Amino acid sequence: MTGPAADAYPPRPGDPPPGFPGQPEIPWPGAPGQPEIPWPGAPGQPEIPWPGAPGRPGTPQQPAAPPEPAVAPDQMWPDRSQWPGRLYERLFDRRIVLAHGNLDDEAATSLCAQLLTLDAELNAPIRLEVQGLNAELAAALTVMGVLDTLRVPVRAYAGGQVAGPALGVLAAATERRAYPNAVFLLSEPRLDFHGSATSLSSHEEQVRTMLDALYRRLADVTGREVDEIRADARRGRYLSVADAVGYGLIQEQAQPR
Repeated sequence: MTGPAADAYPPRPGDPPPGFPGQPEIPWPGAPGQPEIPWPGAPGQPEIPWPGAPGRPGTPQQPAAPPEPAVAPDQMWPDRSQWPGRLYERLFDRRIVLAHGNLDDEAATSLCAQLLTLDAELNAPIRLEVQGLNAELAAALTVMGVLDTLRVPVRAYAGGQVAGPALGVLAAATERRAYPNAVFLLSEPRLDFHGSATSLSSHEEQVRTMLDALYRRLADVTGREVDEIRADARRGRYLSVADAVGYGLIQEQAQPR
């Protein structure tokens, strides 16, 4: 009887592996003389259906994540659409009135209305912030007339450049102080007028009268002559805070609170 082939038995511990020198090679499928192992999908072999193919259930879909709730983003800055109005209201509640930019007839009317309202509401001082103010001559005289009739004291604080007739608004306040950055410009107002020669002559006379009223008020406050004020305005004299104190236009520099 012929015994079984050596390859039919499992290797024993210490036996060299197949293919070791002196050992027979184990043929692989597809090697010469060995049959090929057909792969699924090869010619003559059935296709293996993938999940989701016809006739085979697909892979179950993962449940969709719930949509993120619509949350309005936090505003890092306040709504600026109503910012000026709300800020002015808060200042007004604290009896602070702001005059800035160009003071024309419309702005003068609004400023006078605020001053008269605060004067009627409470017997307490009003703080008038004069910030970077220019003014038309007639508008400045209008505000000056209202300031002269108020019962309560008005404490004015000037900042930026205050020029021309706007100095009359500052001079009409009961107390006058300036921030360190303030600059004052004594200058004549710029006027535009169109009309006939007769009306131009009449307008020129009216402007001269209003200018005299402005210069007299500045002279009364500063203790200087009207002609000196007029001469400084014609040549456009600039004053720093220290110069304005010495000139008599303001009383002192504003101090930290």
